[in-house]
Amino acid sequence: MISPETRPRLASKARLRYDRRGERYMLLWPERGMVLNPTAAEIVKLCTGEHTVTGIVERLAEKYTTAPGEALERQVLDFLAAMADRGLMQGEV
Repeated sequence: MISPETRPRLASKARLRYDRRGERYMLLWPERGMVLNPTAAEIVKLCTGEHTVTGIVERLAEKYTTAPGEALERQVLDFLAAMADRGLMQGEV
């Protein structure tokens, strides 16, 4: 379960890679891959286990000032929960 106090990090099987040819970030895991949009890539870059979800939202709010804080937090939580459901994200409180 991902909550605002969770410190998310990529699962050991997943890797964030930059595709220079396509000029985009990709999330790779055995036999699979996913192209990330720029916002999703920013979230994954911050998922090092150092920042809480709240901290990640605060950093994103500085960059994307047009999104209200509560809406941004909900979107980040939804994204991280979807990644956790796929086994690509882990978290500790």
